[in-house]
Amino acid sequence: MQEVLSVNSLRVLLSALAFLLLTAFSVSAKPGWLTDFKKAQDEAKSNKKLLLVDFTGSDWCGWCIRLDKEVFSKSEFREYASKNLILMEVDFPKGKELSGPERTQNEELARRFGIQGFPTIVVLDGDGKRIGELGYMAGGPSAFIAELDKLRKG
Repeated sequence: MQEVLSVNSLRVLLSALAFLLLTAFSVSAKPGWLTDFKKAQDEAKSNKKLLLVDFTGSDWCGWCIRLDKEVFSKSEFREYASKNLILMEVDFPKGKELSGPERTQNEELARRFGIQGFPTIVVLDGDGKRIGELGYMAGGPSAFIAELDKLRKG
C-alpha cells in the first residue's frame, strides 16, 4: 500500500512540476493586450477605436521595458486606452518561447510594417490603415497620450 501512495504522490508531484515549468516558460501579453492581429483588428473596427500595435522585445529591450514601466503600466494610460484603443503586443522575446503561429504572425507583421527596431508603436485605424508611428518618449503617460490624441484627431 505504501508503494501505491508513493507512486501516486510522485505522479501528482511530476504533474505539478510540469505545469509550473510550462507556465513559467510560456509567454503571454500584458494584461489587457491582445496577441492575435486579426482579433485585434476586428475589435478596433467594431468598437470604432484605434489599434495600437506595440512591437517589442519585452524581456531584453531596455527602451521597451522603460516604455512599459513608464507609460503602459500606468493607470492614466490604461484608462485612456480602455476608452480609445485596442492594444496589441507583437513580441520578439529572447528568453521566452512563443507558439509557432504567434512567432510566424509577429515576423510577418514586422515585415509588413517595416519594423527596424524596438520599441516601435504602429497606430492603425479600424480599417487597418496606418495613421502613425511612435516610439519611446520621455514624459510618461501624459506625453504619450498627447501624441496619440494628435494622431486620433488627424
